[in-house]
Amino acid sequence: MIKNMLPPVVNEQTTVLIVGSMPGVKSLEKQQYYGNPRNHFWGIIGELTSTMVPEQYEERLALVKKHGIGLWDVIQACERAGSLDSNIKNEIPNDFVALFKRYPQIQAVFFNGTKAYDVFQKKLGFELLVGKEYYKMPSTSPVPGRNIKTFDQKVEAWRALEQYMIRGE
Repeated sequence: MIKNMLPPVVNEQTTVLIVGSMPGVKSLEKQQYYGNPRNHFWGIIGELTSTMVPEQYEERLALVKKHGIGLWDVIQACERAGSLDSNIKNEIPNDFVALFKRYPQIQAVFFNGTKAYDVFQKKLGFELLVGKEYYKMPSTSPVPGRNIKTFDQKVEAWRALEQYMIRGE
């Protein structure tokens, strides 16, 4: 059983939550969300926030928080060989009931890929999202999937997140 030790990146300013499935091996080793340098996530965040994404992980977290973006994963623990979502079995979900109770200001949830969306639906149910908008987004993973999209196509799809972001200086 693999444990996901990444805590939610959420605070009182979080208006939109990006939910992944389960971090890959590189991300778990680094203890960083989207720690694989090939993952498109941080590049997409740079485009949406019109900023250069910092190299330092703590500064990256500060960047998303500044824009009201939170990060978490659906899966708290699972069985998986390697990093592929398709290898995930026996998922144990994170406690989203407690998260949404503590942070009721979250307006929207963006599922990063099909696996995150499907596991949330199966293990928790979309009834938990009543009063919030939610979206199934193209995965930011570098692994080609069924619906391969270019980086630019992913950025365009992820622009739906902009309406929930906090705009600042």
